[in-house]
Amino acid sequence: MSKADDAKNPIQQVLDKALVAQQPLARKNVERLRRVHPDDTPPELVRRLDRYYLAGVTASGGASGAAGIVPGAGIPTALADIMLFTEASVLYTLSLAEVHGMHPEDLERRKLLVLTVLLGDGAVSALDKVVGRSGPYWAKRIVSAIPMSAINKANKILGPRFITKYGTKQGVLVLSKQVPLGIGAALGAGGNHIFGRLTIKSARKIFGEPPSSWAGDDGVDETPLAPGSVA
Repeated sequence: MSKADDAKNPIQQVLDKALVAQQPLARKNVERLRRVHPDDTPPELVRRLDRYYLAGVTASGGASGAAGIVPGAGIPTALADIMLFTEASVLYTLSLAEVHGMHPEDLERRKLLVLTVLLGDGAVSALDKVVGRSGPYWAKRIVSAIPMSAINKANKILGPRFITKYGTKQGVLVLSKQVPLGIGAALGAGGNHIFGRLTIKSARKIFGEPPSSWAGDDGVDETPLAPGSVA
């Protein structure tokens, strides 16, 4: 079995746990950031979340790669980094949902939201087929509009796809972090940075633009709706 295959089972486990544990943390995370930065508008807070997320996964990737020079430490540390990357990506996605005024309390809807962001365009194509119509800004529909039967069907399709594609992608990165003499640190940081940017880019497509002001500030919820949606 390859190291890429070895990475898949831990990713499934950490995803399942993170979908439960990170939901309340995401809400607290956004509440804390709003207290610390009271003048931030939703778009400004999203940019702050982007920076924190990208800096965190880049740093963890570099530390994991650096561990490759220690005999016996590289692979366990790199696998731990995969789990940290997955947890960070779940927290980032759910924090964005909070900023957008979405609270995916149902576990299956939460799972589909995260899978869609992490899989990107491939997930959007699958959703188009399952739901039977296409359009931008899937996040709001996933959280509140798509029937539960379609949610379950989409998760059955995207779940295995996530484990195969995401696990293999991260498994290849595990190997890149084992290059000796510290070169793995640069590869680990650079790889995580690239994957982090891809996650941010995908999230933009799935969520769309955040509201211009916080709901309740002026009595109006300015969350943008997808074309053709009913307020």
